[in-house]
Amino acid sequence: MDYLAGLNPQQRAAVENTKGPAMIVAGAGSGKTRVITYRVAHLIEKGVDAFNILVLTFTNKASKDMRERISKVVGTEAKNLWMGTFHSVFAKILRVEAEKIGYPSNFTIYDTDDSKSLIRSILREMQLDDKLYNANFVYNRISSAKNNLVSHVEYMKNAEIQAEDISNKRPLIGSIYETYTKRCFKAGAMDFDDLLFKTNVLLKDHPDVLNKYQQKFKYLMVDEYQDTNFSQYTIVKKLAAAYQNICVVGDDAQSIYGFRGANIQNILNFEKDYPDLKVYKLEQNYRSTQNIVDVANSIIANNKNQLEKNVFSENEAGDRIKVSRAFTDNEEGKIVAEAIVQDRTSKGLNYSDFAILYRTNAQSRAMEEGLRKLNIPYKIFGGLSFYQRKEIKDLIAYFRLTFNPSDEEAIKRVINYPKRGLGDTTVDKIIVAADQHNITMWQVVCEPQTYIAGRIANQLNDFSVLIQSFQAEAKKLDAYETALYIAQHSGILKELHTDDSVEGRSRYENIQELLNGIKEFAEREDIEDRSLAIFMQDIALLTNDDRQDDKEKDTVSMMTIHSAKGLEFKNVFVVGLEENLFPSQMSLNSRTDLEEERRLFYVAITRAEKKLTLTYATSRYRWGTLTNCEPSRFISEISAKFLELEVVKAPKTSLSSDSFDGERRSWTQQRDSFSKPKPASSGSATQTAPIRPKTSTMLPTAHIPTPGFAPDAASAFQNGMEVEHEKFGFGKIINLEGTLPDVKATVFFQGLGNKQLLLKFAKLRIVK
Repeated sequence: MDYLAGLNPQQRAAVENTKGPAMIVAGAGSGKTRVITYRVAHLIEKGVDAFNILVLTFTNKASKDMRERISKVVGTEAKNLWMGTFHSVFAKILRVEAEKIGYPSNFTIYDTDDSKSLIRSILREMQLDDKLYNANFVYNRISSAKNNLVSHVEYMKNAEIQAEDISNKRPLIGSIYETYTKRCFKAGAMDFDDLLFKTNVLLKDHPDVLNKYQQKFKYLMVDEYQDTNFSQYTIVKKLAAAYQNICVVGDDAQSIYGFRGANIQNILNFEKDYPDLKVYKLEQNYRSTQNIVDVANSIIANNKNQLEKNVFSENEAGDRIKVSRAFTDNEEGKIVAEAIVQDRTSKGLNYSDFAILYRTNAQSRAMEEGLRKLNIPYKIFGGLSFYQRKEIKDLIAYFRLTFNPSDEEAIKRVINYPKRGLGDTTVDKIIVAADQHNITMWQVVCEPQTYIAGRIANQLNDFSVLIQSFQAEAKKLDAYETALYIAQHSGILKELHTDDSVEGRSRYENIQELLNGIKEFAEREDIEDRSLAIFMQDIALLTNDDRQDDKEKDTVSMMTIHSAKGLEFKNVFVVGLEENLFPSQMSLNSRTDLEEERRLFYVAITRAEKKLTLTYATSRYRWGTLTNCEPSRFISEISAKFLELEVVKAPKTSLSSDSFDGERRSWTQQRDSFSKPKPASSGSATQTAPIRPKTSTMLPTAHIPTPGFAPDAASAFQNGMEVEHEKFGFGKIINLEGTLPDVKATVFFQGLGNKQLLLKFAKLRIVK
């Protein structure tokens, strides 16, 4: 029982009490993963069969980490746990039970791209306007319906849903949903949402199956319960009904996925489902300094809809939270880059100790520019993953066809790659024939003479023979040998090898890397089934978090706050703290949305261990127009005693918390909420900096150009000239560099600071 010795009293109570329903409310940095893993290990140590324990997570990375920790306590018995993401666990169950709901056990799992491609095909066939019936919109509408357990039949019957579609001028969404469902079924395919939707159907329509898994999973644990949607909630509730040994772990303050369908009420109302519930609160934050924890608490206290808890830290007090104001978004990027260089040098840190978090991906541009100018290495998370690259998806489509030739999207992807004279016209003919005869596209491909007239029958026949040869080899070879055979005989390796461009070589290397990964998989000893089909299932179920490159590199991490959940860094910059950006303009219409936005800010703050910096700009380019910005209300919700305000440029001034208090009130007009500035005592040995007169944090009123404004030629400008710009107003040229026509001017504008402008585009007028 040595593993219990390192737990605090609250953690230990949560680990040792394993009977009946329990909820572990785990504040940020409170050792949640340790508690989950030790609770599972404790169950096994007490004699519970590992095969009877189900642990559900939201990323494969989380389940892998937990399993490794559990194995250190209980050894190889950890391999017998049912542990994984919702989608991976229920995909495994559906493989076993698929025939009960009319699916083959080798069903394909469509990713988002596959689903949207199928929707676009349906829109073309129905001759619908793809601008009105945008594929993304349709996909999200269908996804939302499934996550709320609304089938296409119920969707069509629901008067409220139909009225909403009609008011949105999209009355045919239900028909598209119906066709999409039938096409997936005919192709032997499920999309990501189906893995949960069909599990609910299976458990509802087949009581014997429900009873089987209730008896199997006598103990359930659910991580990140605040992120569950209605579909996940329903599955968990059904499975736990027999024994009620269910333990959910989460933090309502970190519920930030409402846009994906996550329902915070699942955790807030958990006690209503289980009146005998035991609640354990993990409130000690081991990650962050006291100041960072206090700031997070002061922010989240503004939310009304939350579970009561008092998160605290016994770490050092730490630095106050710096708030930096820039005049533009580009200057904001420069401020962040300079701060990274300074802290890295003065404190002996690595680049990997820094993270820049933003509300939207578009904000990365200004940050990248700032980092590049100072040669700071960085990595943007949330970009194109390895398995989303075209060449990888092409080869995987061949793999998919080998195991499920009915896979419509796989056929469309590779039937003419490499080129074999079977273009879009042929594909359209195949789709029409399949629909007319109510058969699959594969059946048409296998018997082209029966269904399609013309010379393409021979090419189609060759293609079907090729896929059938892959199927025959897959029965004899292991995963790697099968994959290599397909890569060679499909023509993909040859196609990429003959492309001598830089991009072609890169694509060829990516295919080799995929084959290396399959080779490694085929040699694993910790799994029984090492077939290519199982490898395919594993990569189909990767979450966005799992798709990141795990290679350790000394780079600054850049990502959206949503992507940062679960991560931690010594130094964190949260940038773009402006009204209508963070909080997002879309969140200002309801308290529910605003509170989720505030929880997102709470998540951003609690990623920081040692130092937290908040930045905002007073102007930002949006859609090509320079726009005045107001500081975020979230800054005003932080107690002034925790903050240090830094205003950059002409002059550079560091304000005390007292003078910041005065400036903050001008942002929000909430004067009654904050204390008045305290005068410095003349007898004090440690006086604060003199209080600077209050200045507006807003950009001056938009400049009105001089009547008859006409820009001068680029060749006319010299250093020291006073000039006028249509938007920035009056300024002075302080430096010229380069040669015509590419001369670049540095101009100091009153209230804006320095701006670099290319004269041939700048449209400046000489004043004198």
